This record gives sequence, C-alpha cells and structure tokens, in this order.
Amino acid sequence: MESRIGVIGIVVDNPKEVGQRVNDYIREYSHIIVGRMGIPYRERGISVIALIVEGTTDDIGAFTGKLGNLKGVTVKSALTPKKFCD
Repeated sequence: MESRIGVIGIVVDNPKEVGQRVNDYIREYSHIIVGRMGIPYRERGISVIALIVEGTTDDIGAFTGKLGNLKGVTVKSALTPKKFCD
C-alpha cells in the first residue's frame, strides 16, 4: 500500500471542552504520527498542534475528518506528492 508524508496543523479554540477528544483521536491514529509539537497559547485561550504524519491518504483523511468535525477545531493538512511503498 502506498503512503504519503505530510504535515497536519490543528488549532483548538476551546481546549478545555474538546482537548481530551483531540488527544483521543491523536492516540487512535498514533500509528501514522511520526512527530508532534503542541503549544498551549494560554494568553489567547487556544492550543496549536503540529503533526508530522506518514500514512495512506485514506488514513490521513479519516483522521483529519474526525478532528475537523469537532466544534472549535480547525485542521489543515499538506501532503507530499511523492508516494512511498511499504
């Protein structure tokens, strides 16, 4: 199966309300996560998370779709055009 490498940016506007669900989804998709950086921006009351991922477009799409359906969560992804075979 072909996989792609990419970056997912997540902004959580209400971390106290949905932060746990965001972390649950990150844990659920940990098999495609290569690296993670999370910054709680307390002065603005938001959290910003950057993920490096490698997985199929189906897995990455399912993951970003679940995150994007959470109220107050904005998700953007960028994938490399190069495909890798396992």
